[in-house]
Amino acid sequence: MGNEDVGTSGIGRPGGSGPGTEQAGSTARVDSGAVVVRAATLDDAEAIAHVHAASWRETYGRFVADPSTDPWFDAGRRVPMWRANLSDGSFTTVVAVAGRDVVGFAAVRPTDEDDAVRPEELTMLYLLAAAHGSGVGQALLDAVLADRPASLWVAADNPRAHAFYRRNGFVPDGAESTFGPVGATVRLVR
Repeated sequence: MGNEDVGTSGIGRPGGSGPGTEQAGSTARVDSGAVVVRAATLDDAEAIAHVHAASWRETYGRFVADPSTDPWFDAGRRVPMWRANLSDGSFTTVVAVAGRDVVGFAAVRPTDEDDAVRPEELTMLYLLAAAHGSGVGQALLDAVLADRPASLWVAADNPRAHAFYRRNGFVPDGAESTFGPVGATVRLVR
């Protein structure tokens, strides 16, 4: 499920902050000029897992009783998944790096299914709250998908993500589903 409206209180690795972030009170902000978007490597698996879980906790934590104990929000369980994804090439994955810290990632895969509505699916686009509004989400989308036709699933109750994807030419096609603790999701296509 692709999504730009994600966040966390940390930066790409546990307790991380560094060049490319500025402290504003207790909230680090990403300086988009210091962000590099590049292909993900196996060495990024742990950082991607932490961004994945942290952004889910910030965005979707409201859907569960206690995100700190819910397995959907556990970075530890995502590390082996990301090692496998990056090892076997399940997805084309890019990361946004500020200094030494991963602050976001995006992944796309070919859709080989007979009922596929587009040749590719943007399966994930997540970034830390510190990177919201900085252009990092756009840089990730441009790097992983450019302007190619694709589909994606997004939480129905995520207006920030809907606005981001609408600006990028995605529109709902009427398909709906549910996913984990997120609940209702809608498919967008371009």
